[in-house]
Amino acid sequence: MAKDFGLLQVYTGTGKGKTTAALGVALRAVGVGARTVILSFMKDDAGYGEVTGCKYLPNVTLEQVGRNDFVNFRQPDPLDLKLAQSGWEKARQYLLAGQTDLLILDEFNLVLAHHLIDVDAAIKFLQAHKQQGTEIICTGRDAPQELLAIADLITEMREVRHYYERGIGIRDGIDH
Repeated sequence: MAKDFGLLQVYTGTGKGKTTAALGVALRAVGVGARTVILSFMKDDAGYGEVTGCKYLPNVTLEQVGRNDFVNFRQPDPLDLKLAQSGWEKARQYLLAGQTDLLILDEFNLVLAHHLIDVDAAIKFLQAHKQQGTEIICTGRDAPQELLAIADLITEMREVRHYYERGIGIRDGIDH
């Protein structure tokens, strides 16, 4: 793939658009023939627009590796810990095998921030695998300082106004 792939990008903050920005990069990657893998850590709903949409994109694999229920970050359910660890193991395997040019770890910042996996081990692994040809994008609120410290690009989405405040709910194809 392109010789310029291999950086670590982090999209974080309280505003809408973190996953959407990562999906935009995926679309660009498709345009140059890159193999793209998206692992969605806090989502397990086939109704999300990106789940259906990615099926139409060549060389794009999207796997939902979490569950769509509320995660109690103060006392995580053992299932949530198991799913986070299993999803992280999939990410590790994709990187170790060199099976993707772009790896998007959607909502991974929350996994790290709330210690659903071993944060130090994950950061060391990501640091060791930067610059090895796979672009890595981590999305989600609350990106931990350890991740920000090794990132090549950090974008913070800040909510200024949201239509939710006016009573407009989640809209399929726009928010879901």
